[in-house]
Amino acid sequence: MQHQSYKNHIRYYPPHHFVFYPVIAILLGTALYKYFTDDANNASWLIIALLVTLTGWLSFMMRQHYALTLQNRIVRLEMRLRYFQLTGKRLEDIENKISFAQLAALRFASDEELEDLIQRTLADKLPPTQIKESIKNWAPDLMRV
Repeated sequence: MQHQSYKNHIRYYPPHHFVFYPVIAILLGTALYKYFTDDANNASWLIIALLVTLTGWLSFMMRQHYALTLQNRIVRLEMRLRYFQLTGKRLEDIENKISFAQLAALRFASDEELEDLIQRTLADKLPPTQIKESIKNWAPDLMRV
């Protein structure tokens, strides 16, 4: 397994990203091509193009919404537990001072640097990208899609 870092931490779901979406793009491209070249069935191809677009958009929105909502909740709970185990303090006391994006970025910090990085994030209002770039010992999250 490859070592995870800032440069390679984004993951893809191959059936969705590399099969479904390309098929949707090809179908949409074909429907639009036919719409502009087949004058006899112009309206039919427009309807097909709209349906393909709607299918792709709904698929993206539903997949994103359900998966990310659940994963965000899990990340928040994991960080609460981890912070408590490391410091003996509740993360909920400072959680409202940082955004979820900042919290999600902090999850990649090793145990040794997490508390200091949280304090820097609070003091300097570090954006998520800067938090990730500040991490010296990357703790991989190999399960998030």
